[in-house]
Amino acid sequence: MNLSRANSQCQMERRPDRPRGGGAFTLIEIMIVVGIIGLVAAMGVPSILKELQKEGMRKAVSDVEDVFFTARERAIISGHTVKAVFHIQDRRFGVEGEGDGVNAHSGKTTSATLPSGIEFGMFDIYHQDYAESESAWIFFNPDGTCDDGVVIALLGRGEKKFITLDFATGTSKALNEFR
Repeated sequence: MNLSRANSQCQMERRPDRPRGGGAFTLIEIMIVVGIIGLVAAMGVPSILKELQKEGMRKAVSDVEDVFFTARERAIISGHTVKAVFHIQDRRFGVEGEGDGVNAHSGKTTSATLPSGIEFGMFDIYHQDYAESESAWIFFNPDGTCDDGVVIALLGRGEKKFITLDFATGTSKALNEFR
């Protein structure tokens, strides 16, 4: 009887609501998972950084579009016509009257030089080619419109990109082909 009483007492001491071991992760298991996540993240970082960095043709297109944006913005805010000036032979361009660098308000480029290896291949305004000219101007008006028929081709490193301006809205669009 003594044995039976001790056995029932042991059963009473066990709590049925408590799980029996193995319900948690060990420190080693957690460290292995964190290590695998770190390894996968480290393999992806170089490609993510490359996508974030602008260079070559991507930088050239971005800089031209930024100058157009800034010129249009300045025209609307000031209520006066603003010029985007392109020194085609020197590969430099910018918003007239803006200093070098970046627009403090929008963070957009106000003036730039095309990256090495990138050239202006075509520079049409009102369907006239200015590619061989020393410089060209594109006017942005206070109502948000701009010169008509603007098409710029950027060439280099086996790539060709076209940038067009919608004269009714003054907004730019980059294209791989132009018809």
